[in-house]
Amino acid sequence: MYVARVPIAESEADTVTDAILGAIWPETSAAAALEIENKWRLEAYYTEAPDKADIARIVSRALGRDIPADSVSIEQIADQDWVRSSLESLPPVTAGRFIVHGHHDRDRVRSNQIGIEIEAGLAFGTGHHGTTKGCLVAINDVLKRFKPHNALDIGTGTGVLAIALARATHIPVLATDIDKDAVEVSQENVRANAAQAEVRVVLADGVRTASVTDAGPYDLIVANILANPLVAMATGISRLAVPGAALILSGLLTWQGRQVIAAYRNRGFVLVRRHAIDGWLTLVMEKA
Repeated sequence: MYVARVPIAESEADTVTDAILGAIWPETSAAAALEIENKWRLEAYYTEAPDKADIARIVSRALGRDIPADSVSIEQIADQDWVRSSLESLPPVTAGRFIVHGHHDRDRVRSNQIGIEIEAGLAFGTGHHGTTKGCLVAINDVLKRFKPHNALDIGTGTGVLAIALARATHIPVLATDIDKDAVEVSQENVRANAAQAEVRVVLADGVRTASVTDAGPYDLIVANILANPLVAMATGISRLAVPGAALILSGLLTWQGRQVIAAYRNRGFVLVRRHAIDGWLTLVMEKA
């Protein structure tokens, strides 16, 4: 087994990981973006030794900038459970009363915390990204002000936000994603966190799918996706939200906030709070 390592920026993590996993050659066994001592890097695993130039070419094309081959390191590693090893290098993430952790860190959850166990490995949503952490902080803040009765999590990824809502409130939570693999990962994580009584995970594109509209309306909606889809969904989300509903939006770079805020203000929402973490923005809004 061989591992290729490439230094990247946190904001490039998803783009580079998708590019590496989607490459036909060299064929990647697995890949993950990790933060080690405040520095981000991509780790990609191969059964045969890859060429540094091939890795650099794929990353350069994905980022639109030149990545020199000598910035790529290749190391042969002994056969082992390398996914577990990678996860164990990630510390638990604390956001308000929530702590997102792997199986190996169960004993680090304190009695006054809500533990969310995520063994995502290659899926987005371990809590380390600024958008996921921002949503957890926002959920923690919103739940101090009122108790919701029906929640929707759009773009659930690993299910971490839906699980957080369920563990904190014990209300029905519908979690959706457009990616079949993400739905399967979320369902596994929901079961692992004993949240299947509250959380239902469905495959859905946007908010007009029958499974989403039939389960509404909602008084708490979380959407951690991207700026353009959030703007496009503004009308649909507004129709699903009851008056007074809390809305948590993320997946935005800080400079994209104004555009998204304007789209939702035009649909009757008011801005309550912003959370900026590592260049990413999470918005808390309320339907007037």
